Amino acid sequence: MKIIKKVLIKQIVTEKSKEKLKTNFYNHKMRLEQECQQLLFEQRKLSNKPGISKQEVGHRFQQEINNRKEKIKLADFKIEQLEMLEMGSEIIEKEVEALVEVSEGSHWNELMGESAIVVKDDIVIRIDE
Repeated sequence: MKIIKKVLIKQIVTEKSKEKLKTNFYNHKMRLEQECQQLLFEQRKLSNKPGISKQEVGHRFQQEINNRKEKIKLADFKIEQLEMLEMGSEIIEKEVEALVEVSEGSHWNELMGESAIVVKDDIVIRIDE
């Protein structure tokens, strides 16, 4: 029988990976800022239409803008934290699922123990079982 198990993908911080992460964070932040500008534009457009409550429109759009501003703060925090990371340290990048074969006589704790794939500059360098 096969089951699905979570596997961590860890990345070793190098100059190249640090720069790539920083670029991703900045791009995400810029996209969020553009979305805020677009929402403001849409809000102004909708508030000029007759038969629509300006207060309700303002409230709904402000919620969406505030959500994006929170995400922008989070991106800034991630960029700040990235600057403090030392070269060679391991960070958890994401989590994936893997199929694991289970049969009678298998050691459950060994099968379900934490597994990780360690990557350095997009090359797998280690698999921890």
